[in-house]
Amino acid sequence: MTANPNERDNLILAAQTGDAAAIDRLLAVCQADVRRYARKHCQDSDVDDAIQESLLIISRKVKGLKAAVAFSSWLFTVVKRECRKLSRMMFRYEPLPDELAEQRLLQKPQDDLRIDLAAALESLPAHYLEVILLRDFEELTIAEISGQLGENTGAIKSRLHRARILVREYMLNSD
Repeated sequence: MTANPNERDNLILAAQTGDAAAIDRLLAVCQADVRRYARKHCQDSDVDDAIQESLLIISRKVKGLKAAVAFSSWLFTVVKRECRKLSRMMFRYEPLPDELAEQRLLQKPQDDLRIDLAAALESLPAHYLEVILLRDFEELTIAEISGQLGENTGAIKSRLHRARILVREYMLNSD
């Protein structure tokens, strides 16, 4: 946040009392942090929605915050939760059967497929893109990726699966 710590704490305390001007100022002060954090944890298409929802939650629930010093961590928790919620909503779709999906993709010209694949990869959050590039383009094993990223194999498998689902969904809906 851009305000100094004492100023920020006073602003949070005033917002907790229901002071509408303090709430507005607090939202303005923390908006850059919310945007930065949402960009880090959300799909690009979900950033603005996550920011809007997070700021709305903060304005309504700041009164219940027990300590002003906990505001920053609470703020980031709210943003991260909203990003996860939006991400889960993205996965709620009726998947196309594999044969139908493959048939649909084979009908597209090769150049269109390449363009769609590049766009699909660009749309992925960085942590998904990294895993899919290491596995499908650099042809590293799950164990090698796990070692390189310092994460367990289960997390890598899960992230790779989600990344492939997102790419597939993007490719099928890019008409």
